[in-house]
Amino acid sequence: MLRERGASRSRIASGVAVVSIAARPFPCPHGRCLYCPGGGRTPQSYVERSPVVMRGSRLDYDPYLQVTRRLQDFSRSGVHPSKVELIIMGGTFNAQPFDYQEWFVKRALDSMNSYMGPERISRNLLEAQELNEVSSVRCVAMTLETRPDWAMEDHVDRMLYLGFTRVELGVQSPFDDVLLRVGRAHTVGEVRRATRVLRDAAYKVGYHLMPGLPGSDLDRDLEALRMIIEDPSFRPDALKIYPTLVIRDTPLQRMWERGEYRGMTDEEFEEYLMRALPMLPRWMRLQHVQRDIPEEFIIAGPRRRNMRQLVEEALMARGIKIEEMRFREAGRVSNKGIEPDYDSVRMEILEYEAGGGTEFLLSLVDRRDVLMGILRLRDPSPLAHRWEVDDRTSLIRELHVYGQMVPIGEAPGPHAQHRGYGAMLVREAERISSEEMGAKKVLVIAGIGAREYFRRLGYRKLPGSFYMWKELAG
Repeated sequence: MLRERGASRSRIASGVAVVSIAARPFPCPHGRCLYCPGGGRTPQSYVERSPVVMRGSRLDYDPYLQVTRRLQDFSRSGVHPSKVELIIMGGTFNAQPFDYQEWFVKRALDSMNSYMGPERISRNLLEAQELNEVSSVRCVAMTLETRPDWAMEDHVDRMLYLGFTRVELGVQSPFDDVLLRVGRAHTVGEVRRATRVLRDAAYKVGYHLMPGLPGSDLDRDLEALRMIIEDPSFRPDALKIYPTLVIRDTPLQRMWERGEYRGMTDEEFEEYLMRALPMLPRWMRLQHVQRDIPEEFIIAGPRRRNMRQLVEEALMARGIKIEEMRFREAGRVSNKGIEPDYDSVRMEILEYEAGGGTEFLLSLVDRRDVLMGILRLRDPSPLAHRWEVDDRTSLIRELHVYGQMVPIGEAPGPHAQHRGYGAMLVREAERISSEEMGAKKVLVIAGIGAREYFRRLGYRKLPGSFYMWKELAG
């Protein structure tokens, strides 16, 4: 119970209760990458004893049962999971038949709508979404993992209909020769295009990056990171760094056995992180380092599970600053014994180019640079494909107040949520939109369960659309 309580507390430290569930096993449309486990009875890219797969397989991959089980885990640890970020994992989910995708998301929402009350089974997805807007357990964010070539305009339109608000792209490398060698079956050009298309539809964009792939080395891996930070056609909002592992029963294992590939060592991965973490800018969030693969499946590659913590401590001991978001979040520093100073909170605005448009990152920080909340505002590119977006439209791609999750309707106590920070960020975004962009309306890609919040700020659902919107005065 102590271990479970700690895990649940960690999963609400960024202001939401993270609920990860697995879709049924389904082959990726392009086949199988060199390093990829899974397939058959296991979702692509996961091994059978991965925690999310074990939960999913025991429950026949039923989304209703998986979500209910995770919500019960939070409740048992003393947490009311009123604000949920739903993460759907397992291969290329949006390559599954669309009726399955629709059923899967509806069932997940039905579970939230029925939790802590009578069962509420909706007739269709749109009804499930409407019920969730006022449910006691609300889906305030929904994340999809997919491939860059499955994040084009028609894919994005379906994602919006389903309610997704964040997309993680399996980029792995920004070098075409490496992608070809590992069998990705897409190019870097498709990464650039997908990133722009998603951003122009107001999506938050994350990348998965894999140092140590065949055809790369330490210098090239660091150059890859530098490229995605400095090249405006990349610049993801978030990053997951997954060092390449030689996993049992993969094509990469056979290469390793023939002596054609040598995996990274713990020491080499540590050196990579020591040089990588100080490179990460203030507008990027490093979500994860290393995948949750059980030890018995790993043939070669970095095995030390607490590498991120060790590297962060080593950098701090040397006085080297880490500026990426997760390291500075109010809930994370509170777990380290540092309490935010709410009396010294100020707003910081960063402006940068990305994906053919202009990004504004609005941050609330205290005198010690503890991060209370952010808002991502975009002046979209001229290539935006959605009918709602024109040259007088600004996009709120993310609004997030950090710190321990405070249940809906409760007082903030010692935490950052429910202090009016979100409204403060939205007001400033509206000012920038009107005065600096010349925008006449603001669109928000609001999570289903966050729509009521935006209604209180004067936004409403755009007819025939999946965005919230507000006309600006002047």
